[in-house]
Amino acid sequence: MRFISSLFCSLSLLGILVQTSVAADVSSLPPSVKAPLASKSLLLDITHIGQEKLVVVGEHGHILLSTDGQEWQQANVPVQTTLTSVFFFNTQLGWAVGHDATILHTKDAGLTWQVQQYKPELEKPLLDIVFKSPLEGLAIGAYGLFFRTNDGGKTWQNEFHDEFLLPDDVDYLAELKQEDEEAYLDEASSILPHFNRLAIDGRTLYMVGEIGLIAKSNDFGVNWQPFDEIYQGSFFDIARTQKGNLLVAGLRGHVFRSLQNGTPWQQRATKTTALINDIVLANKNRIFLLANNGTLLESVDDGLSYRQRMQKDGKALIAGVWFNGKLIVVSDIGVKVISL
Repeated sequence: MRFISSLFCSLSLLGILVQTSVAADVSSLPPSVKAPLASKSLLLDITHIGQEKLVVVGEHGHILLSTDGQEWQQANVPVQTTLTSVFFFNTQLGWAVGHDATILHTKDAGLTWQVQQYKPELEKPLLDIVFKSPLEGLAIGAYGLFFRTNDGGKTWQNEFHDEFLLPDDVDYLAELKQEDEEAYLDEASSILPHFNRLAIDGRTLYMVGEIGLIAKSNDFGVNWQPFDEIYQGSFFDIARTQKGNLLVAGLRGHVFRSLQNGTPWQQRATKTTALINDIVLANKNRIFLLANNGTLLESVDDGLSYRQRMQKDGKALIAGVWFNGKLIVVSDIGVKVISL
């Protein structure tokens, strides 16, 4: 079973923040290898750096930069860990996260990266990261993994958010703690759902995850307010549309839309059962949903209805951006510029 160390669990469950920095000796780790075909390998996230540059991350610690979505320059990365998400606060400061609870940081627009955290002993991946200022950031991941920094990532604090425990789980953990401390610590490390995605919307922070998790916070994740359950499957993205409404998307083609910031939610027909990975806002109120099996969904009415634009290769569309009038996505065969 995947687990957090006993020290981390016991302190976190008592509501104590545990300051952490780079736990393992990363100086002896092999750096990411410069590979001519890196842009055609498994890539898992893509984002803008300002309005003139793109950055993608993926397997083997690959981070690549481009100004046109066609030609890519590979960055210097000190680890070969699979990277799952990348975020830039401005044109210079960026962070990436991935397996082994890895957190990387760049100060030069993505050309070079340094390790801020590397914890293979946790045996858990981080799945997303956001910053609301150059100093204040959050990183989330599997089994409720949740880290906070208030110093730009020099130190990260591990938090346990028991507001996402089911009532039965609260009682179960309390009983287990009395009976078997070791079993309690082990169980607590894997009892929370996966936290999949964060989205900053003004003063509000949204998070979606496993078992139908949708939640919001007005104090940057210190306290969370879970929404009423609308679906028991996982959600993988949440976004506010150009007209100010909320969309969530996830397993088996499920998409829900809200006109009132989360209540009520209305399910929208997609005519697909493919897992939806990402929501991309384009121009002229166009919205694209990127899904597995080459499924691309397009809406031109603010997420009310969708039409399918199937990709012939059938490859998963994992994440994407609208850049210079083009939809640029990452997949298990690298970067794709989709003709529309």
